[in-house]
Amino acid sequence: MLETAHKTATVYYRSLNHQSPPADFRAATIAGQAPDGGLYFPENIPQFSDNFLQNLRALPRPELALAVMQPYVGDAIPTADLAQICAEAIDFDFPLVPVQPGVSALELFHGPTLAFKDVGARFMSRCLGHFARRSDTPAVTVLVATSGDTGGAVAAGFLGVPGVEVVILYPSGKVSPVQEQQLTTLGQNITALEVSGTFDDCQALVKQAFQDVDLRARRFLTSANSINVARWLPQQLYYCFAAQQWSQDAPAPVVSVPSGNFGNLCAGLLARASGLPLGPFIAACNANDPVPAYFRRGGHYAAQPAVPTVSNAMDVGNPSNFVRVLELFDNEFPRLAQALSADTVSDTETIAAIAQVWADYHYLLDPHGAVAYVALRRHQAAHAEAPGLLLATAHPVKFPAVVEPVLGHAIPLPPAVQHLQGRPKRSIELPVAYEALRAFLWR
Repeated sequence: MLETAHKTATVYYRSLNHQSPPADFRAATIAGQAPDGGLYFPENIPQFSDNFLQNLRALPRPELALAVMQPYVGDAIPTADLAQICAEAIDFDFPLVPVQPGVSALELFHGPTLAFKDVGARFMSRCLGHFARRSDTPAVTVLVATSGDTGGAVAAGFLGVPGVEVVILYPSGKVSPVQEQQLTTLGQNITALEVSGTFDDCQALVKQAFQDVDLRARRFLTSANSINVARWLPQQLYYCFAAQQWSQDAPAPVVSVPSGNFGNLCAGLLARASGLPLGPFIAACNANDPVPAYFRRGGHYAAQPAVPTVSNAMDVGNPSNFVRVLELFDNEFPRLAQALSADTVSDTETIAAIAQVWADYHYLLDPHGAVAYVALRRHQAAHAEAPGLLLATAHPVKFPAVVEPVLGHAIPLPPAVQHLQGRPKRSIELPVAYEALRAFLWR
């Protein structure tokens, strides 16, 4: 299994801003960000043992999930409780589906909100629910910005969790109809704030709230974006599930990841650093491409203003998790460039890929998977058709304006979203002004 000599010891996380003391898994999860505003990062990266890797294909998914996550949780959650949390977080399918020769899609949209973020949201919500049962855990407000899928997954994951209020900021008019229904129709402990701006505006407002000392003294805030270790770390499991299904006779796959805030890709690189047999990674980006620009400039990073695209969940001009990617490689550009490349895919290329793959192979990509497909095929053209996989991160039904013209008809609604139809929208309009968000949270 994993090298887990210290699995029941306390596991610590350090701030990447280096101005806060280390925190254990419980403290890091409840806080979201370190007091100095930095992202938490594990002090030590566990390594997969030879036994784990040799038996990977035969491991039941819940057992695999527990083995991967326990070294990151340590003694913060008893093993039996963590096993249940892991099992519930991954209680749906993750099929690796052939698309065409040399290309497979790891479908991550078979969860309750039809998006890959279900795993992290379910894992984190159950961890917070476990911690909330302790008398010394304060009532928590989960404050999260979403570019589309995070909000729905968080809303569904935390719905009805005692002691937890969820406040979701999303950019008005920049999420799909199904995504907006998932954000705004649940009620109970879920509140949606409809911001008249971009995802980056929403994320900036959330960051300001976390840095507001007086507000945090009044209300205990935590984040459910992938900046939170309990949201970020379980995403390693996707790559383990892919490795379970990858042909033993094939070389390690190139992995193309649709990349917005870079939590998913960073988790994959973390699993690779732990020893999972994966080939090079591709950060597949839309027009919001500060990371491809970073590679083009030889390691010089600059944030960009976000622009809207048809792959809206990736419309992020300053990805929070890229600092974790850099940390994995000790901020050494040559090392990073050996493991990761990055590509920019236009909307025109994205839509053309959806149409071509449907016509040629009768496989329907969503816009984010299509970005990953284009980037993978370009990589394969330059590297003698190296076999690879892409991460299909959301169900095509979430993007009718893009996908249905290709099909020529409407996509039938899956049962996971049929129950949302006809429910009234409940959202609170918010300007791009921190004073407005502060006033809402101060109430």
